[in-house]
Amino acid sequence: MNDAEQHDGERETRDKDRFKSKSSAEDLPDPTAKLVPVEGSGLSGPFIRRPVMTVLLTLSVIVAGLATYGKLAVNDLPAVDYPVIQVSCSYPGADPTTMANNIATPLEKQFLQIPGLDIITSTSTQGNTSFTLQFVLSKSIVDAATDVQAAIQSATGKLPLDLPSPPTFKKTNPNDQAVYLLGLMSDTLTDWDLYKYASTAVAQRINILPGVSQVNIYGVQGAIRVKADPSALAVRGLTMDDLASGIKSGTVYSGAGQFDGTHRTFVLQPNGQIDKADGYRDLIVARNPNGLPVYLRDVADVRQSVQDERISRFFWMRGFKPPGSVVVLAVSRQAGANAVEVARSVKALFPELRASLPGSIKFTPVFDRSQTIVNSADEVKWTLIIAFLLVVLVIYVFLGRATDTLIPAVALPMSLLLTVAVMYMLNFSINNLTLMALTLAIGFLVDDAIVFLENVVRRAEHGESILKATFNSAGEISFTILSMTLSLAAVFIPLVFIPGLLGRIFREFSITIIVAILASGLVSLTLTPLMCARILGERKAGHKRAWMERHTNNFIKRVIAGYGRALDWFL
Repeated sequence: MNDAEQHDGERETRDKDRFKSKSSAEDLPDPTAKLVPVEGSGLSGPFIRRPVMTVLLTLSVIVAGLATYGKLAVNDLPAVDYPVIQVSCSYPGADPTTMANNIATPLEKQFLQIPGLDIITSTSTQGNTSFTLQFVLSKSIVDAATDVQAAIQSATGKLPLDLPSPPTFKKTNPNDQAVYLLGLMSDTLTDWDLYKYASTAVAQRINILPGVSQVNIYGVQGAIRVKADPSALAVRGLTMDDLASGIKSGTVYSGAGQFDGTHRTFVLQPNGQIDKADGYRDLIVARNPNGLPVYLRDVADVRQSVQDERISRFFWMRGFKPPGSVVVLAVSRQAGANAVEVARSVKALFPELRASLPGSIKFTPVFDRSQTIVNSADEVKWTLIIAFLLVVLVIYVFLGRATDTLIPAVALPMSLLLTVAVMYMLNFSINNLTLMALTLAIGFLVDDAIVFLENVVRRAEHGESILKATFNSAGEISFTILSMTLSLAAVFIPLVFIPGLLGRIFREFSITIIVAILASGLVSLTLTPLMCARILGERKAGHKRAWMERHTNNFIKRVIAGYGRALDWFL
């Protein structure tokens, strides 16, 4: 017999031995195998010896997780405070070139000296100049606002002397959209009257709700337009400057003093501010050589209008005919506020608003962004639940016992509750990225518990009692579990230090998944050993195996046998 035939014969003999029927004794561990002697009980020993302490710590985690879950803000994405400041300045009557040269240029020179300014954009239009100042992410929005205010004060001396009001600025976040949009419509009121009602009666009421940052009003602001008649001015020997000076002098609001009586004092309140076109028509702007007054109506056409007549607008909503006048109110939330709760508080105010509205005004919701946030979060939550059930099912299939499956199954929600409590301490929110981090971490959270459980079962099957096997497993693999946890968490640490806006967005994702992994390691070193010592049954030689355990073992043996045949064939 040559060497090839001898090798084939040996392989056939091995195959026959591998595929012969297995007796129940073959399911038992190798009696010749020896367990490694262990000294001490590692990091988990105190938690096994003190079950009351471990249970109380577990209950504390459960209470903290459940209590903080309802307090977490719900948003679509993590809150990113983008340091952006908008500056605006109005100079009525000035053309865009004048605005750019006399107002935009002096302000830009001062803004460019601000440290940390990344991008500056300016726009000059008829009578108005606006700036958008975008700073680096590392600069605080409060510091940026202080620097902008100082720059505006430095440029004040270079601006036109007759500027009606100094430039104003406001802090904005371009990534923060309005939480709720609601509309006011009327077929009888003018655009200006509806705008005034929305700003005074509705916006102020919404603005005091908890979590509301501001209410922006999108509509048409009213104005009184004066269209001068050149021929009428020429006949009376007046110029445009005379007309402008007469209007300004006739609408000055200043203190008029008081009358002091013996027992009472009367404060004079002059009616210098005119808000109707009829009042301007009767305004005296000059006097002719005979001393007779020249009224504004004699030299100009005065009418109630809007600030910009060139704006064309159209509003249409399903179920409503196009209204004559419309105003849209955009409700924005404060930084870190719960967008869903803000929207709920706004909707809770609807009955009160509808009851206070006059019959000529209709009120209707336009857009609720919180609904999309809730729907998106619910979808991710269902994904998280399905992932949890699938993980538990896979664990049960391979472990084969319900009691064995219970231990890692309990470690999953405990790790998640501990993670939620830490998220609340870090001021994180429930958003798509943090929920995705928890979903991805589901597969990691059971690894440590399964490793500890399998080691306890292995030692118990070799003759040790469950309690002794738990103590010995704690001393044998506690530091192994610790190293596994830290090495797995270290993989996601670089995500925390990604620079720029992308890093800000993914910071909550990375920190959440790191905290979840560390929480699973902590649970596997505290609660899991105690549950192994108290729940697992004895695994002495000849113990009866569960139905799923037997079928799983047979399936694994077939897979190993098939792999052995394939390996022999390739070799």
